[in-house]
Amino acid sequence: MAIRIIVKEPDPVLREKAKPVPKITPNIHKLLDDMADTMYDAEGVGLAAPQIGILKRVIVVDVGDDNGLIEMINPEIVSAEGEQLGPEGCLSIPGLRGDVNRSLTITIKGLDRNGDELVITASEFLARAFQHEVDHLNGVLFTDLAKSVYREEERQKKGEE
Repeated sequence: MAIRIIVKEPDPVLREKAKPVPKITPNIHKLLDDMADTMYDAEGVGLAAPQIGILKRVIVVDVGDDNGLIEMINPEIVSAEGEQLGPEGCLSIPGLRGDVNRSLTITIKGLDRNGDELVITASEFLARAFQHEVDHLNGVLFTDLAKSVYREEERQKKGEE
């Protein structure tokens, strides 16, 4: 297990579409382990493989709830309903936040590290995290979707006034 370097905007790899994983190999297991280590080290709640420069459809998410670490290979959002507007940040765009409209509840399916199908229905923050990470697999950043974008410190200062 290792901590990888997180690719930062404007690196062009963040704008590319990731390729499906055709077969789960020991290299994919290592990738999942490294992605989780990297996400936790950076104090994030999600990470997509393109964020460490690897164009594979692999994500990890841990929003700090009872689900713990969720690893998903070839994730696909199969249904979405409702609407929520909320703040987002990104490990690849440090210091910036934005208010992004997302589906309130989604169902996402993919494969776990053993190749077994994983289907999760998620709401609110977990749904937001999954949508954010799947966007990364398609070369979309939260700043593309945000209704407003602001520096983190600016919002903190306004809150103090």
